[in-house]
Amino acid sequence: MTEHRDTVTPAGRNEWPLWEVFVRSSRGLSHVHAGSLHAPDEHMALRNARDLYTRRNEGVSLWVVRSTDITASDPDHKDSYFESAQGKNFRHATYYTKSEGVKHL
Repeated sequence: MTEHRDTVTPAGRNEWPLWEVFVRSSRGLSHVHAGSLHAPDEHMALRNARDLYTRRNEGVSLWVVRSTDITASDPDHKDSYFESAQGKNFRHATYYTKSEGVKHL
């Protein structure tokens, strides 16, 4: 495990790092972001996440991720980032024709 130091705020106070909590509610489903919490380390973050986000036995799995370790795309640039590949038909199987000697099943 990597040792992380507490972050220092502009006011000079030490604060516990922020952790993002993901809960899987039942087997076979994906983890879903449930919220955030502050904790000194990953073990305490897991314990606090269990107490805060799975009080009614609704969770079967928890992930806690230090907020500073998450890299995300910018929602303000979603149009350019997730833009369809127009003019790039080669990315679709319909662009290709059947090769000679290939049999359909």
